[in-house]
Amino acid sequence: MIALTKPKHFMPELHPRAARFPPGPTSRYPGDFMFRISRDFFQFFRGLVDEYGDVVGFRMGKQPFVVVNHPDLIRDVLVTQQRCFAKGRALERMRRLLGNGLLTSEGEFHLRQRRLAQPAFHRDRVAGYATSMIHYAGRWRDRWEDGSTVDMHEEMMRLTLAVVGKTLFDADVEAESHEIGDALGYVLNSFSVSMLPYAELLEKLPLPSTRKFARARNRLDETIYRMIDDRRASGDDRGDLLSMLMQASDTEGDGSGMSNEQLRDEALTIFLAGHETTANAMTWTWYLLSQHPNVVARLHAEVDALGGEPVAADVMRLPYARQVVAESMRLYPPAYAIGRRALVACDIGTFTIPPRTIVLTSPYLQHHDARWFPEPEHFDPDRWTVERIAERPKFSYFPFGAGTRICIGEQFAWTEAILLLATLAQRWAPTLVPGHPVRLQPRITLRPKDGMRMILHKRVLTASS
Repeated sequence: MIALTKPKHFMPELHPRAARFPPGPTSRYPGDFMFRISRDFFQFFRGLVDEYGDVVGFRMGKQPFVVVNHPDLIRDVLVTQQRCFAKGRALERMRRLLGNGLLTSEGEFHLRQRRLAQPAFHRDRVAGYATSMIHYAGRWRDRWEDGSTVDMHEEMMRLTLAVVGKTLFDADVEAESHEIGDALGYVLNSFSVSMLPYAELLEKLPLPSTRKFARARNRLDETIYRMIDDRRASGDDRGDLLSMLMQASDTEGDGSGMSNEQLRDEALTIFLAGHETTANAMTWTWYLLSQHPNVVARLHAEVDALGGEPVAADVMRLPYARQVVAESMRLYPPAYAIGRRALVACDIGTFTIPPRTIVLTSPYLQHHDARWFPEPEHFDPDRWTVERIAERPKFSYFPFGAGTRICIGEQFAWTEAILLLATLAQRWAPTLVPGHPVRLQPRITLRPKDGMRMILHKRVLTASS
């Protein structure tokens, strides 16, 4: 990776003349920018901010884009001026899969749906989910075999899928994890095609890719609708997310409950988001640990000091594990880019953003910015001590987004990642298969392009461990 350097133009002063569209590159030929983005997403956008500064404008065809790369301006886009923006094209295109769920809905409807789901992610309820998180992590820990080679990305996908199925929907989906994982993998990998110009037209043609996408979506629907039908038939209130959504009524609307279709959209959204992002974070964490034995030693000392299998209350006793996960998400944020579409003209810094402009903020770029993170490519969990966090601008690190669209499951994700890491690290120290390529695959989330082949090494515990 290439470390970011300080931009040539850093937060320019307001010019007394009329505000203007941000400076940026001009396309050399039709499709130039699209080709360069598809070839290397991060190199393209790093190059822009290195050359033009913290606010960069360019056009692809008639569509204007603006890249925002400073914590203060990111706060403006995602928080203080968030009403000026709607979701970006990426989330608009996700409607094909997720319908009108929390990730894709807008305005007052989004706020009402979020209020209905929020109690399922309350801190006390998340603590109750911890038992299931530890239980499934223990099953993975006990079934692994010393010296065997696994695709750690696939392992973490299956594990987090089982966790979200049990904790939020009280369903055991482990037996279906391969089929569900394959279906999710296909629809996410097809994301790059859906972002191409005229993708809407291509999706209406009877192409093999269109039919395969429909089969994958139908496979996911099969699982979600089965859970809904089973719950409606039993009438049980299990205190989980699905029960809350089924019992909720729209007190600000007509007082009715959610239809099966709306339940499907919300359940599938959380089913996807609740395991995909955490699985990627865990995969990159295992990779980074395999490259830094000194960090592994400190992590092992912390989890061994628990004196037994972790319990929910131990999350607070694992500060270094949290630092490890935080640093992993700095280097490899699962949500690596966040897009918004301007609804009206608005000012960002010294520039005016026209309506319908796509505004891009990138956790990846901010997290690799040497202004906030010296030696940005170096893996250093000690960046996350209380003292060092206080030295940095708040929006130099935003792996879960911000504003009214901040990830509803942030607390859930932190708890899960820390407990899975601690439970598995008590017995295992995986290492990367020699020569295995480690390449980025930016789709909806930041996946490892070639999986993550790792060798499982069982720890030799001493009497004091």
